[in-house]
Order: sequence, then C-alpha cells, then structure tokens
Amino acid sequence: MVRRIDVTGADGVRLAAWEFADPPKSTERDGPTGGVLLLHGLMGRASHWAGTARWLAERHRAVALDQRGHGQSEKPAEGPFTREAYVDDAEAALVQLGLAPAVLIGHSMGALTAWQLAAKRPDLVRALIICDMRASALGAASQREWEDWFKAWPVPFATLADVRKWFGEDDPWVERTNPSRGEFFAEVMTEGPDGWRPVFDRDQMLKSRETWVYDAHWEGLTQVQCPALVVRGLDGELGRAESQEMVRVLPRGAYAEVADAGHLVHYDQPEAWREAIQPFLDGVLTG
Repeated sequence: MVRRIDVTGADGVRLAAWEFADPPKSTERDGPTGGVLLLHGLMGRASHWAGTARWLAERHRAVALDQRGHGQSEKPAEGPFTREAYVDDAEAALVQLGLAPAVLIGHSMGALTAWQLAAKRPDLVRALIICDMRASALGAASQREWEDWFKAWPVPFATLADVRKWFGEDDPWVERTNPSRGEFFAEVMTEGPDGWRPVFDRDQMLKSRETWVYDAHWEGLTQVQCPALVVRGLDGELGRAESQEMVRVLPRGAYAEVADAGHLVHYDQPEAWREAIQPFLDGVLTG
C-alpha cells in the first residue's frame, strides 16, 4: 500500500506526504510518542525513504515528505526556498499528519531542516536522527562547484539506463563507480518528449542550497533538547572529527557510523543503516 496525503505548507504551498505501508493495526505503542517523519535531502524525494519507511511501519506510523520543489510537491516559481520555508513546511506536516511528538529522520539538507525544527519546536519532536549532514559552513567555492556540476549534466538523457550510467559511472564528480548513486538519480527523473530530465528545477535547488551553504549551524544543534543520533557513512561527506564534535555539542547526542557507505547512507547500505539506527529508535520509541 502506497498512500499519498496532501499537506499544506508555509505560504499555502501544496506538499505531498507518503505512507509506503499500512501502519500497525495496534498503535498503542505509538500512543503518546507519536510517529516518524522522514525528510529527504536536496534533489531527493520521499520515495528514497520507501525501504526505511516500510521497515519502520512494522511497529510505528512512518510518513515521508516530498519537500517544496521536490518530488510531487509544488515547485513555486518564485519560491521561497529559504531555511525558514523548509522548516515551516515540516512543522505544518507534523501537525497536519498528527505525528507529533515525532521522531524526525533527515538526510543531508533534510537533516538540517530536522534539527532546526527540533530547536524551534521541541514540543513537536521526540527524537532526531541526523544522517550525513555537516554543521560547518561549506562556503562559496562549494556553491560554485555545484553550479559547474549542474551545467555538466548531459540532459536530456535518452533512457533511464543512461541516467544510471552517467551518475553511477561517468559523472566526473564521482571518484569511483557507485551503482546506488545511479539508482538514486534515476528515481528523480521524469520522461518528456525529448528524453529524461530531473523532476526538480536545478536553479531552485541552487537557491535552496545557497540559504544554508554559507553559514555554520552549530548554534542550532545546541538548542536541540531531545535525544539525537548523528549517523555518518565512512565514505560520506561528514567527517569523523566533525561528526563527533556535533555529538559533543548536542545536549543529548549519540553517534553511529555505517561502513562501505557514502553520502547516500540509507541508499548505499540499507541493512547496515537499519542496524545502526535500530538501538536508538528502540530507546526513544519503545523504551
């Protein structure tokens, strides 16, 4: 069962939320603890969480959100694509879906949204999982590199096989072959008359990114009152030293890592990802 739930975000933006499995028949275990909201990263979509959501749904209600500009949610031409807009959208989703107090699970930009919401509305967030997102500023050079990378995409792609090959093998920004990366990007493509293009607008993605890439986000971590787990792929973008400093800064921080995983931790190694977060979830959801 895959069910879409329409949500109204900040400024009336139409958002699509998704349940990928029926929730448990008995919700007694979830009672006062709420459910789980999953937030994808930049360029992602809710379906990237399908495996995790189905696994969670064995015991808890789990909903994944297509954030503004992504997936099947609205992509307003004029935005806004600010940090505040993304956080307000997630807040509205929690309330309208009846998930609070929830566990927030975020990947990359979705993790930043999650910890900023946890800091803003501690009453809505029971616990937090941060997946491979840095708290330090990445800077102007990083943004320029993304602009150059977007320009290098050979769009439109003739077939999905071409999408998988380019992002998994031929992309000059990839250090080594990564089939899961190819699958990740194949999932965010849509077919048009001339071939396959991303479901998102790349200029909107750059606008979204520029609202956080120049700033550090350590202060927000210090304001997170709930238990928080920082998860990194050993070959991901979040280094060991920075991840451990994030754990130290978080008032109730914990750490986990996933071997043989890059930035797309839950996509690269889904079983190891679930094993890494299971003890933490057991503690906060059923403990």
